[in-house]
Amino acid sequence: MRNLVRGLIAALLLAILPVASQAGVFVSVTIAPPVLPVYVQPPIPGPGYIWTPGYWAWDGSYYWVPGTWLLAPVGLLWTPGYWGWSGGVYLWHAGYWGPHVGFYGGVNYGFGYGGVGFVGGEWRGGQLYYNRAITNVGTTNITNVYNRTVVNNVTVNHVSYNGGAGGIVAQPNAAEMAAEHEQHQGAIQAQIQHQTMAAHNNAMRASFNGGHPSIAATAHAGVFAGAGVVAAHGAAATHVAATHGGTYPQAAHSQTHGGPYPQGGGYSQNRGGSPQPQGGGSQSHPGGYPQPRGQPGGRPEPGHAQGRGNERPEGREEHPPH
Repeated sequence: MRNLVRGLIAALLLAILPVASQAGVFVSVTIAPPVLPVYVQPPIPGPGYIWTPGYWAWDGSYYWVPGTWLLAPVGLLWTPGYWGWSGGVYLWHAGYWGPHVGFYGGVNYGFGYGGVGFVGGEWRGGQLYYNRAITNVGTTNITNVYNRTVVNNVTVNHVSYNGGAGGIVAQPNAAEMAAEHEQHQGAIQAQIQHQTMAAHNNAMRASFNGGHPSIAATAHAGVFAGAGVVAAHGAAATHVAATHGGTYPQAAHSQTHGGPYPQGGGYSQNRGGSPQPQGGGSQSHPGGYPQPRGQPGGRPEPGHAQGRGNERPEGREEHPPH
């Protein structure tokens, strides 16, 4: 009888996850997310777009939400969500829009998000300017550009979570703590729809693609086919077409927790990727809209942040040991 009750509760939780993830609710899981896949960043579609890195989301099993370009709310930057170990589970801390980039677990998502801050671009007078050393401008007509090299002085890897066994050891710095009090905005509708499409595509499931999704990044949110779609290194080319439905593995316990979007902010010192003993972890921020991380043309995913420069000149690929 007890098992039946647990099964019914689990089924109910899974049923409400798509709604909960859009309503400022975070998810906890007892198994760690896969490592971040390696991929290159598709060229920016046009002025005003900002890169939002891909991440592993959960709805009963892990699935990849491709990195993508989005038209940014004016004056705001994206703080990626992240998985963090706390209280014996991995908690999802949802991403958000704000005037400064907050704490995202020290996870190196690449393409300007190297674990601390964002070095792929910045706002100047109501317009986005792009760092060509990081952003894949390609042949797009972008005039608001600058070139700022970022020096990489830490070990980079593909770990997709903070704390716990083998997780990234990082805590918010003073600037990020201060940014915790800034006004934030949750995921916009295009991001929510983008994640929903990924959830309904079995090729995005880690159990299906072995951690190498055939759609690792897209040029436009919600567009999973055609030009601008990038596969992860090692992905099977035959799995690009979207499939729907399917059975999701129930290998771990998950639950939802109500709460506002997480707080964090600013730029800070470098953070390493050394293992942390099980039971350690990151501070817990309530959140919503699940995830884990992005980088420029010809550069694989897990990439860069202030003081982490594994950015390379455009057209090259890199394989940070995440």
